[in-house]
Amino acid sequence: DVQLQASGGGLVQAGGSLRLSCLASGLTFEDFAVGWFRQVPGKEREGVSCFSKRGRFTYYADSVKGRFTISSDNAKNTVYLQMNSLKPDDTAVYFCAADRWGLCGRWVVGAMDYWGKGTQVTVSS
Repeated sequence: DVQLQASGGGLVQAGGSLRLSCLASGLTFEDFAVGWFRQVPGKEREGVSCFSKRGRFTYYADSVKGRFTISSDNAKNTVYLQMNSLKPDDTAVYFCAADRWGLCGRWVVGAMDYWGKGTQVTVSS
């Protein structure tokens, strides 16, 4: 069974930082594109960042460019999302997901193969 487990969310003041982790079991992240998404109740899910197969390419939503960084630790089969300079608008449930096609094209439309449960990020003003 494939499982993705996101963690690291919490409550932080505006301007602060958090690092989210996505741990995979049942697949090897190196062989997949891995994306982060976020969703606020009543709004569409938004792609935040994507890391293509073997980390050749990274993509960020315009709203997080320069503040968020996606990275991976292959030995731990974990992908991270470092979030700096957080804003109240970043408040959402954050999800990680993996796509076997590997090029982040499906991340753009949110059509990933495997999804983890979310972790709540709350940024207070």
